[in-house]
Amino acid sequence: MRTKIISMLNFSKLYFILVTLIFFLSSCDSDNNSVAVEINDYSEQLATDNALLVDYLSTHFYNYQDFPRSENKIVSIEIDTISGDNANKIPLIDQVQQISVPLTDANNAIINHTLYYIVAQQGSELERKPTIVDSTYVAYKGELLSGYKFDERVSPVWFDNASVVSGFRYGLQHFAPGTYSVNESGIIRFQDFGQGIIFMPSGIGYYASGLAAIPNYSPLVFSVSVYTTNESDHDNDGILSKNEDPDGDGNPFNDDTDSDGILNFNDIDDDGDGILTYNEYDKDKDGVVDDTDNDGTPDYLDSDS
Repeated sequence: MRTKIISMLNFSKLYFILVTLIFFLSSCDSDNNSVAVEINDYSEQLATDNALLVDYLSTHFYNYQDFPRSENKIVSIEIDTISGDNANKIPLIDQVQQISVPLTDANNAIINHTLYYIVAQQGSELERKPTIVDSTYVAYKGELLSGYKFDERVSPVWFDNASVVSGFRYGLQHFAPGTYSVNESGIIRFQDFGQGIIFMPSGIGYYASGLAAIPNYSPLVFSVSVYTTNESDHDNDGILSKNEDPDGDGNPFNDDTDSDGILNFNDIDDDGDGILTYNEYDKDKDGVVDDTDNDGTPDYLDSDS
């Protein structure tokens, strides 16, 4: 039965990747015929976006009174303006948490963008919170600050967190998944999953490259439900992508040991010595990472080993 569940989930993942590829290929083709967009300065745009986000968070609320939800109840997150009958609602600004998300600009300067998020209800599987390079099975709704809904998936779809905009991947890591069961008809039912909202400036969204329904330089709001997750090994080298982080800063997107332009978590030969990482990581299969010359650098990261 577990094999059946995993197969169904993997099919959904493959289908979504195919649909996404077709969509983005179509988007790229249409962009070739569009007018070139002037690229704004990241720091200046960040200041503009953050002011817009703070104003939005200060004047809007979500249906927090519906959380925590009851065991068998599906609750949709709804955001509205604080006014009229809703004048006494708690504003989002008083409920959000925030983190800094690093972005490297064209001059290789790191600009930290503030991402805001709210956990409306945390999932039960806290030890399985996704990292920024894992896969997540997610239902979501994407909106502009105007309230315009540009996308929605009521039925969950698989995302490779390494392939989505950075604001989304950094936001999803704060939501734990739940559990699932299968009835006699083979229908999967998810329970106690995480739900919440992610608010991001355009720099860690689509910035100047917008999509058909998303104008350039748009801060974004995503309401998400994280049903389940999978740990990823993008290059199939036997090392989980989240662990391909030699500097230990929690960000596998800045690790390229052999400086070949391929990040370690996508590189089948991390140290560029011609020996596959898979064959260097633990040659004797004793469960201990090999360091043949005892220099403190594992063989798979040491081109001199």
